Amino acid sequence: MNELADLIARAERLLDRLDRYLPGPAEAPDWSAASAFRWRRANGRGALLAVPDVHRIRLKDLRDIDEQKARIDQNTRQFLKSRFANNVLLTGARGTGKSSLVKALLNAYAERGLRLIEVDKEDLLDLPDILALVEGRPERFILFCDDLSFEEAEPGYKALKSVLDGSIAALPDNVLIYATSNRRHLMPEYHDENLKARHVDGELHPAEAAEEKISLSERFGLWISFYPFSQDQYLAIVRHWLRTFGLSADAIARARQEALQWALMRGSRSGRVAWQFARDFAGRSAGG
Repeated sequence: MNELADLIARAERLLDRLDRYLPGPAEAPDWSAASAFRWRRANGRGALLAVPDVHRIRLKDLRDIDEQKARIDQNTRQFLKSRFANNVLLTGARGTGKSSLVKALLNAYAERGLRLIEVDKEDLLDLPDILALVEGRPERFILFCDDLSFEEAEPGYKALKSVLDGSIAALPDNVLIYATSNRRHLMPEYHDENLKARHVDGELHPAEAAEEKISLSERFGLWISFYPFSQDQYLAIVRHWLRTFGLSADAIARARQEALQWALMRGSRSGRVAWQFARDFAGRSAGG
């Protein structure tokens, strides 16, 4: 009996030592330190890190996406009022304002209790830990997944799918998920998957692989699509940013041809390209 008691005591001491090296539950951050946070992992331990200097883009700075702004703004205001609202998937052409729109919402509504938590695709397995930190708090949290897409068998895909609408535990009432992607179905689709589709009594039934890939995006209640800009829309965005940067009407008029050449070299007439050109032109126009 003495030998057994001694063995148990030694095992308990060993477990105590191991506890010092095993990652414990994540600790809550100082919620008053910022309106935006990033989830980061280091040494096997996850933590919410405050982002003190948030991108200050405003809703009115985002041009030629009025319909998209109106839809996500309405959804977000419903959420802030504790009314029914949907998780949102923003998809479409690169550089058209998807992620900027989410950041602008934070700037518009941070004083009303909106908070943003950015979660990388690689950390989606930690979603339950993040939800445990924010559940029951008075703030309203958007979990933001930017530029989201998955390859085959990535674990984050199943984790996100479960949190959206597959787990026995529902999302807390104070949490929504907003994600951006260049792909509407978030996973690559292959030609041979379409060949496996079945026809039953005149109805088309997609193959199981294709159904699985569609099922994640379908769990977002609101889909918002973004499209490439026309030349006139691109130039209008350039003019807006040049005015914002303090350039005169004459300088803005002179910038037109350079703005078109800039877009041609970049191979894109997006809002991001317009903003980058305006910064370059305004910087050069300042002299010195």
